[in-house]
Amino acid sequence: MSLFLIFISSGLFLGWSLGANDAANIFGSAVGSKMLSFKKAATIASIFVILGAVFQGRGGAETLNELSTVDALAGGFTVSLCSAFVVFFMTKRGLPVSTSQAVVGAIIGWSYFTGHAMDTKVLGKIVSTWVSGPLLGMGFSAGLFVLTRLFLRKSKIHVIKLDYLIRVGLIVAGAFGAYSLGANNIANVMGVFVSAAPEIELNFGLFTLDGVQLLFLLGGVAIAVGIFTYSERVMNTVGNGLLSLSPEAAIVVVLSHGLVLFVFSSVAFSHLLTSIGLPSLPLVPVSSTQVIIGSVLGIGIVKGAREIQIKTLVGIGLGWIATPIISGVVTFFMLFFVKNVFDLKVTSSLPAKEMIESAPAISPEALRQVDLILPGILIIAALTIFVLIYVVFKQQKLRLKAENDLLIQQNQLFSSQKALNEFEITAIQREKNLLQTKLELKKKEFTNAALNLTDQRTFLDKILAEIEQVKQKESIIEVRSKLQEITLLIRQRMSFAGKKEDLNNHVDQVHKDFILKLENKFPKLTENEKRLATLTRMNLSTKEIATLMNISAKGVEVARYRLKKTFGLTRADNLIHFIHNI
Repeated sequence: MSLFLIFISSGLFLGWSLGANDAANIFGSAVGSKMLSFKKAATIASIFVILGAVFQGRGGAETLNELSTVDALAGGFTVSLCSAFVVFFMTKRGLPVSTSQAVVGAIIGWSYFTGHAMDTKVLGKIVSTWVSGPLLGMGFSAGLFVLTRLFLRKSKIHVIKLDYLIRVGLIVAGAFGAYSLGANNIANVMGVFVSAAPEIELNFGLFTLDGVQLLFLLGGVAIAVGIFTYSERVMNTVGNGLLSLSPEAAIVVVLSHGLVLFVFSSVAFSHLLTSIGLPSLPLVPVSSTQVIIGSVLGIGIVKGAREIQIKTLVGIGLGWIATPIISGVVTFFMLFFVKNVFDLKVTSSLPAKEMIESAPAISPEALRQVDLILPGILIIAALTIFVLIYVVFKQQKLRLKAENDLLIQQNQLFSSQKALNEFEITAIQREKNLLQTKLELKKKEFTNAALNLTDQRTFLDKILAEIEQVKQKESIIEVRSKLQEITLLIRQRMSFAGKKEDLNNHVDQVHKDFILKLENKFPKLTENEKRLATLTRMNLSTKEIATLMNISAKGVEVARYRLKKTFGLTRADNLIHFIHNI
């Protein structure tokens, strides 16, 4: 049993990869738009994926076995491992890839290596679904989108109720899509191991599970683990990328995706079509990504979108063609390695080639020619494919490097432009502040001048009135008294208190930077000491400073001596020179 689990580990790894990537096609829109949390989406997807795999996964697996039955565990392990490797490698390189096509290509590679015959009719059915699957998705999504728009237009549902219905619709459509994903794609995960499934049957009361269904249960659990452990980032990417559609369109895409996967995996639906005289659809695993792309294109066609990139579609088509070829070639060479190095049986039945060798109708010489020609053709084909892949990857790497260099240059240019703009904005702001300050000073000077003129006129009018009164006085005593009053008024006017205050304010504004430097270097300076330093810096004389500071000339000399001591200067040092160099 432990050996069996080791051999199917490659299938479990493929199931993990499927869950990590394809679950985003189902709940990507709901999680990316924050309409449903990742945990809820992952729980719903996991439950219904397992249910679909266990109860409806047999149809697609039987079709793969009809193509060519992988009848040894080592062969199934190699087929599944090579499929997973190709899917992982091409996905990492950013190339379009389909798990279904990788598995089919690997089975074909196994058939060529072991000499087992392939059913070409079954192969034709499978290949036809690679075209019909996206086309059906396109048709379903276009029809459902038209009906949905018509329903919403006529029903006029309130926006709050519509939001609730959209959430419910995303959950229902997602659950159905997850069920269909498990039913259809479990064949990719465990189909090659069906022939080696244990012949047991477990009765759970309400239902019974045979060995194949238990195998599918393991594969479904592996898909669920992939959903929980790695699909959140992919869901957010898909929800904001490929499926950045309206919520209504997202429901349509997921529902049409689920319908296509369901009809290609439902035995009951196939029997229904047959019973009414219609041709049945083949029960084969189809690519979830292909169907999603077809569904999105269907909505784009209905909307009349012009942004569909034909070049991108051609690239996707080439990727779908390359996937089975690469997978088949890789599987062929890996089987050679497994058989000859590890001496493991990659098939347990007599291959068609050995049956031909035992038939007398064909000569040994002809068989030797076949033995020489077939490997040569395969080797040439493999080398050609690998050369083409190398060239494509090299071109892609060079293109990505060129785009990256261009992006770096654009970022540097943007950063330089941003820094230049910020510098210009700062310079403009400083100039604006300076002009604003000058404007305020001019306004203040104008206002003071106007007030001063008014005040001077009032004072002079008052003096004239007093003089007129003196003229009318006859007594010498009264004349002298009145003249003394006029003299007192003039002396009071000569104090220039208002003028000095205005001048001091103007000096503080003009020499603001110098005063800030003084405060930073000598924080203990008094206001009078800062004013004395500022007036000294203006090269005013001792008499002018005495007048403005309302002290005597001797007082100015004493103040300067104290200021030199505060600055830490000696008697021989020049105070004026020191102040100018601050």
